[in-house]
Amino acid sequence: MKAKLLLVEDDEDLALGLRFNLEQEGYGVDRAATLATARERLAEKPPDLVLLDLALPDGSGLDLLREVRARGSPVAIIALTARGTEADIVMGLKLGADDYLPKPFGLAQLMARIEAVLRRSRGSEPSPTSAGKSEAPARGWQLGPALVDPVARLAILGQERRELTPIEIEILRYLAARQGQAVERRDLLRDLWGLDRYVTTRTLDNHIARLRKKIEVDPELPRYLVTVHGIGYRLDL
Repeated sequence: MKAKLLLVEDDEDLALGLRFNLEQEGYGVDRAATLATARERLAEKPPDLVLLDLALPDGSGLDLLREVRARGSPVAIIALTARGTEADIVMGLKLGADDYLPKPFGLAQLMARIEAVLRRSRGSEPSPTSAGKSEAPARGWQLGPALVDPVARLAILGQERRELTPIEIEILRYLAARQGQAVERRDLLRDLWGLDRYVTTRTLDNHIARLRKKIEVDPELPRYLVTVHGIGYRLDL
């Protein structure tokens, strides 16, 4: 079995078709039709990845996303949305979704997104243009008083242990491979999300803001993950 997925989808026909095709690809699939059931499934045994519909009969999937990340869970999450507006997509990514997929979508596209997010969550997807330079040292990255462990997906700051999401680790890998260099936003967007993705610079900025809260002593005055105005970002190790 490739990985265990939790499909949170209330549409019976769509859920049945997705489950059948995902299981044909070797994934273990559990399904929840409501937020309440999804909360129970996540509490019982966290899956490797959640396919989360944002429009559910007992509330918004964004609420569950917010709860999961507030608990510090790094479980990989792909948001499924029929709305497809920039505001909905940005909000989902801002709250910690690793990727999104607007409905309707093709099966091949879904499989590709799942595989990419799972590779990131397992730390096995290299940055496309890093030429092998993005691997973290065995001890991780030391950012002043904060130690980032990419294997455990933790940022350890004093007595606090803050869990990092797969995309946060990939942002750090990408910038660490170019430490001390100003990296353009468009390069990060192209190499981490792909040019065909509906991802805006605001989405990237939101991820950076969340990441700073985990690795910086003062996120409002960052010393390590800094903004290079008019260009993008730089990581100072």
